Amino acid sequence: MAAPFLDFLHDTSISDLPDDTLDRARHWCLDLLGVAAGGTSTRLSSIIRAHAVAQFGGTAARILFDGRRVSPAGATLAGGMTIDALDAHDGHKLTKGHVGCGLLPAMLAVSEAEARTDDRAFLTALVLGYEIGTRAGVALHRTAADYHTSGAWIAVTVAAMAAQVMRLSPAQTREAIGIAEYHGPRSQMMRCIDHPTMVKDGSGWGAMTGVSAAYLARDGFTGAPAVTVEGADVADLWADLGATWRIREQYFKPHPVCRWAQPAVQAVLTLRAAHGLTAAEIERIEIATFHESRRLAVRRPKTTEEAQYSTAFPAAVAMVRGRVGPEDVADGALDDPEVSRLADGIVITEDAAFNAAFPARRFSAVTLVLRDGRRIESGPTEASGDPEAPFPAVGIRAKFHDYAGPVLGRQRATALETAVFALGSGDGLDTLLDLATGPIVSRNLTENVGVSAV
Repeated sequence: MAAPFLDFLHDTSISDLPDDTLDRARHWCLDLLGVAAGGTSTRLSSIIRAHAVAQFGGTAARILFDGRRVSPAGATLAGGMTIDALDAHDGHKLTKGHVGCGLLPAMLAVSEAEARTDDRAFLTALVLGYEIGTRAGVALHRTAADYHTSGAWIAVTVAAMAAQVMRLSPAQTREAIGIAEYHGPRSQMMRCIDHPTMVKDGSGWGAMTGVSAAYLARDGFTGAPAVTVEGADVADLWADLGATWRIREQYFKPHPVCRWAQPAVQAVLTLRAAHGLTAAEIERIEIATFHESRRLAVRRPKTTEEAQYSTAFPAAVAMVRGRVGPEDVADGALDDPEVSRLADGIVITEDAAFNAAFPARRFSAVTLVLRDGRRIESGPTEASGDPEAPFPAVGIRAKFHDYAGPVLGRQRATALETAVFALGSGDGLDTLLDLATGPIVSRNLTENVGVSAV
């Protein structure tokens, strides 16, 4: 492994980081915690948290928004999959995936387990994790033909960052990354696109692998060299560490559905608002998009996973309700007859220019065909929140409260927001850890796994 990589990982401190990268890390942290809080309401999260308790013994780390203690690997698995359960977290165009989903729960779990409660070091680790994770994702796509889930390269990312938090030596770090890459889940993402289930983007599983790899390396376990880091054909991706800040390239997701569906959703919402339309006025919706978006083919989802991996369903929801939020993709909200009417009638075609622009840019064009015969066209549309036009900070905070408030309550959500934006102040990590990992006090759910009733 090249010395610059190890120097960047182990020797970078908060004083070396530009202020805007620290600010972005705080905003991504807040957004991820909001998505995690919302994700606890899903069946996927309930299952994986119970699984972590049953199968990952230990007491060193608490599960996100649950309170029960398990091993760091178990807490990471449960946290990553809880965030992934609600597809609303930040991502990166060229990785076609998400750094923060696996990184944040891993850093929380390992920091707690290792009693590393310096909030400045934690914030630094988040920034460095985005830098390493983005490059690892691009490197994997460059070197492996299949389109792998985020978990495949998140394993490498988390191993590196866990090694940093655990203060492993450079030699141990190299072994950790090698173990993680070798054992990381090389799952094929398009299988889940075509058949949406709870396996989703593999982020939690990859993060779990990365944490385990770091602990194995500390104990003397050895791994094969990580080719996505050490290969000559990817050396250029790592050469600009500390000069080019990839955390600036992450996008923000305003809706809890696959990013590939969001240009069409954005176009529908824009036309609906601009023309004062209601769903009753619409005969059908026509969407021209790129191949991967067309592959999101479910029209009548039966599960929240199917609802999130669809282009037609959220576009129809957007037309009917003027929004697409967590409540709109919940298992109990999928049978609206007006949504079904529009989703069934949506015509989706591929556009050659949109295919050529992917993945660097993701376009859709929507035409609303009205019952009176008019056709209203959006033109090429990109989803809001891309790094070229960053989502306003006030909007990121508002989304956090929309997702976290109904689950945590206003007081705890506000306290968590305050703790996130205090990162880097030197106040320590204890308050954030307690707020982010403590059990949810009351929930109006049929299951009460990990819940303390009032």
